[in-house]
Amino acid sequence: MKLYYSTGACSLAPHIVLHEAALAHEPVLASTKTHKLPDGTDFYSINPLGYVPVLELDDGTRLRECQAILQYLADQAPQKNLAPANGTLARYRLQEWLSFISSEVHKGFGPLWVPTTPEDYKPVVQQRVLARLQWLDGELANRQYLMGDQFSVADAYLFTVSNWAQYVGPDISELKNLAAYRARIAARPAVQAAMKAEGLLK
Repeated sequence: MKLYYSTGACSLAPHIVLHEAALAHEPVLASTKTHKLPDGTDFYSINPLGYVPVLELDDGTRLRECQAILQYLADQAPQKNLAPANGTLARYRLQEWLSFISSEVHKGFGPLWVPTTPEDYKPVVQQRVLARLQWLDGELANRQYLMGDQFSVADAYLFTVSNWAQYVGPDISELKNLAAYRARIAARPAVQAAMKAEGLLK
């Protein structure tokens, strides 16, 4: 498999899961600025939408969208328990978390990365993101991970997008449960391996 990624982008989540699942893969850097691969290939020829992640299977089939890729990877290594079994209520709970992270947190950060976003609008965006993360902080008060005591692909996703606060805000330093949760995830060997592969850790 190949994972097309950009350093620190949402593609870090499937990168983490590939390491958690111990699945053989080739990471391929796709610049979000030039949209070129290291060999000069136009990334739009891989994904016409121009964004990461893209997972390319050994037969050449490509999957887009973080939620779909995360669940696909989890299902390739069911013994790792990175997602509950399909058809169970727990699986729908996982999908509930993935949808929330995607629409309420991931997309919430979006305008903060866009150079043309007016400066006077950014505090409004940051406050909306903070409100979602404050709610998450409360949800994490009595659980190790989003699904309870078991690390799942949703945790890889939330860890990845919550990392962005340090670069574009909001200030999440007062969210103690979220901070402890993020520290637990950051300490996982697979997380460190993925971050090292992307140059985010020495």
